[in-house]
Amino acid sequence: MATNPDITSLSFEEALKALEDVVRRLESGEAPLDESMDLYERGEKLRAHCQARLDAAQARIEAIVTDRDGRPTGTRPFDEAASA
Repeated sequence: MATNPDITSLSFEEALKALEDVVRRLESGEAPLDESMDLYERGEKLRAHCQARLDAAQARIEAIVTDRDGRPTGTRPFDEAASA
């Protein structure tokens, strides 16, 4: 398997591409059992990283402040969204 950068340093797009590569390799059925197990473990970590990035993006979107007519007027920090 190629050199694997630290998952936490990957952008969402990089992690998604790496996950797609893992899935493609696993689906090919050409990887030996031990490598398949390693690929599966890395894939799960990549999936979790992607999900965390998506969750963070969703939280930022939800933190958009609207006026009483529902029009966006700005944003507030994510930390304030949890307490609002």
